[in-house]
Formats: sequence, C-alpha cells, structure tokens
Amino acid sequence: MDMRGRMLAGALGGAGATLALSGLRESWRRVGLVFDTAPTQVVDRVEEVFTQEGFSPGTRRALAAVAHIAYGVSTGAAFGLLRRERGGKGEEAAVGSSLGILAWGAGWASWLPLAGVHSPPWEQRTPKVLLPVIDHAVFGAVWGLIFSALTRDRP
Repeated sequence: MDMRGRMLAGALGGAGATLALSGLRESWRRVGLVFDTAPTQVVDRVEEVFTQEGFSPGTRRALAAVAHIAYGVSTGAAFGLLRRERGGKGEEAAVGSSLGILAWGAGWASWLPLAGVHSPPWEQRTPKVLLPVIDHAVFGAVWGLIFSALTRDRP
C-alpha cells in the first residue's frame, strides 16, 4: 500500500479509535474516575487565553469534540505513515497499543504541560494519572485493528 493509502487508512482508524476512547472515558466518568479530559482542559486553556466572557456550554462541548476528533484523526494518520509493514490482527493491535502509549507520552509529558493545560504526569500525585495511559493503549489497539482491516490484501 502506498503512503497516501496508509495515511488515509490511519486517519480512518484514528477516527474510529477516538470514538472508542471517548466511550471508555465516558464509562469512567460515569463511575467517577474521570471528571475532566484533555480535550476539555485544552478548551479551558483556550478560553482562558483568548476570551474574557468565556464560551457557552454548547460551544465548549463542540470545541472539545472537534479538538478530540482532529487529534485522533491526525494521530491515526501519523501512525499509518509509520506502519510500512503489516502483521496479523494481534500484532497490529499490539503495535497500535504501543503507538498509543507513545502518543500519550508525547502529549501529556510535553506540549500539554508547556501550553499550561496541566502539569506533567510525574508531578501529579494520584493514581488516576495512569487512566490516560490505559485509554491511549486502548486507542492504539483499536486503531491497529481498524488499520489492519482497511489495509489487508483483498482478493
């Protein structure tokens, strides 16, 4: 598969994996484990820096959803560019999970703290800091399964 095809399959995988991650986070929110997610924290920071009156609740939800999908799709496209050789479903899920954890580390330990969205993980004092690692591993595994389905050889 050429680079453009891998990128498109990766982007579609990123969209699907973002929906799976969102479902997982919503489940965790309902049981009280997660209250604020990175996309809403980014919107909080954007609101703080760029507005004085703040966003309406509907605008906040829409911005968070767009930011989350855009980040997932672009991350998935980047993963697709990185995957030049394919393995079976299990291998793709494992590689995707590893890439998901790498994406978590790149965001949560670098640009999110630098942008003032939240503190880096090593400064946080709660075991809940591990939840984003788990959900990014799930994101990556789902991405790998979707990518594998979209890029398998067709008869």
